[in-house]
Amino acid sequence: MSTMHGVGVGRGIAAGKALRMPEKLTPPTDAQHGGDGDAEASRASEALAAVAQELHERGEVVGGEAQDVLQAASLMAQDPALADDVASRIRAGVNAEYAVQEAFGQFKQMLVALGGYMAERATDLDDVAQRVIARLRGVPAPGVPESDEPFVLVARDLAPADTATLDLDKVQALVTQDGGPTSHTAILARAKSITAIVGVSGLLDAVSDEQGIIADARTGEVTLDPSDREIAAALAERSRRSEAASAPITPGALADGTQVQLLANLGRPEEAAEAVKLGAEGVGLFRTEFLFLDAKEPPSVEWQTEQYAAMLSAFEGKKVVVRVLDAGADKPLSFLNDADEENPALGLRGIRALEKNENILRDQLKALADADAATNADLWVMAPMIANAEETEYFVAIGREYGLKTVGAMAEVPSIAVLADQVMKHADFVSIGTNDLTQYTFAADRMLGTVAQFQDPWHPAVLRLIERLGDAGAALDTPVGVCGEAAADPALAVVLVGLGVTSLSMSPAALADVRAELLTVTMEEAKERAIKALHATSARGAREAVL
Repeated sequence: MSTMHGVGVGRGIAAGKALRMPEKLTPPTDAQHGGDGDAEASRASEALAAVAQELHERGEVVGGEAQDVLQAASLMAQDPALADDVASRIRAGVNAEYAVQEAFGQFKQMLVALGGYMAERATDLDDVAQRVIARLRGVPAPGVPESDEPFVLVARDLAPADTATLDLDKVQALVTQDGGPTSHTAILARAKSITAIVGVSGLLDAVSDEQGIIADARTGEVTLDPSDREIAAALAERSRRSEAASAPITPGALADGTQVQLLANLGRPEEAAEAVKLGAEGVGLFRTEFLFLDAKEPPSVEWQTEQYAAMLSAFEGKKVVVRVLDAGADKPLSFLNDADEENPALGLRGIRALEKNENILRDQLKALADADAATNADLWVMAPMIANAEETEYFVAIGREYGLKTVGAMAEVPSIAVLADQVMKHADFVSIGTNDLTQYTFAADRMLGTVAQFQDPWHPAVLRLIERLGDAGAALDTPVGVCGEAAADPALAVVLVGLGVTSLSMSPAALADVRAELLTVTMEEAKERAIKALHATSARGAREAVL
């Protein structure tokens, strides 16, 4: 028996036989097509269109967050610039498969260099390219292996299209060598309630098909060649955790009755019904980018009002936290900021871009105020990328002009934690976006595999920033929430509450696991775990000290 470690997603546990994900297709050679260039280009165009349609249809079947990811991948396959690049390479003489590989590879490098939102999309390009090349070869695209029996899927990483459509009757757990807690694999696994462990170093060298394996997401441990007794214990624990997670839905609370609001992260109004069904007490993060990212010009106040009202109506009498437009150079909008920047992740984005385009900000706040007046939800509004008290005061003042009652700031830039006492004199609340806070704390792009070891919100450096925000919130009676992926980690959720966080917002599918975990500790015990994590010297050390 041997044990390996990674980052667990959720609190599930699975035991069984391992099956490995097939490796990628062999790379195409740069051989000349030696035939009709137009016919070869047409063949490539048809393959791109077929893959785009397949991804679009898969998205419509699965719905939710997975649909958004698959639709984005579908749009990549339809990108005119990519198609033109492929055709140009074919006209230069190379075969269609090689042209696709090179065009997608160049596009991926460009997106990675942009960072942020664009780098997130870059991670999906490899899968799209593989599907197109497989189509050109007339072979199946690499995918999840088939089995008559349940199994634990072991892979280098999983493409969004595969993660989103896993057969959960067969795939008991997902274990990957690459990826981190904010990768698409982790996000989709969490959204579909799949037991998963990501970032297990050396996994592929250690695991073979049909090998016995236990995957415990709560501890992040992967046990190879377990004994029959250990497998039986794991299966019994799986049943216990499943029963706890399926207990009657109650408001979020600790074992001693301390209330902790459990909220949902949503990106579209139509996701509200499922969130309510899964026990969301409200919305902790409603992303408004879907109204803007595909638009040629800013959406009208009337259109925005209609969309916001649809969301608010689904949560009558409950808290709904709306984030105003989080865009800028890393999410290019011609009407917001079309200037090139060498490092967009550190450029004119979030509140900085909105301050330079105040008319867009004012239209959005007016639409929110109008929707609030027409509904009965408890609307809270926040701005992204707030760095200091000056930016906080600016945003809150404009919000007040439109009659908004609860106006706050997102904590994603480390400086806001350093200045937490100043910020909270102006903000009605602060919500911590742990994904960006982690990457900016370590100056490490969360989508770059070369610095993946830094993408862990368990690190004491990140936890100490959260502690400062929690302490300032307690001193000034200002609510402090977390809406990053960290809130969906049940064990980390306990630590966050111990650091002073008063609400947790996550993918709706994660609510049951987090609710069950909170009920196992008192506030005193949560604070004790938080102190242990703060005194560790690494993310892994913090996690091991708590678990």
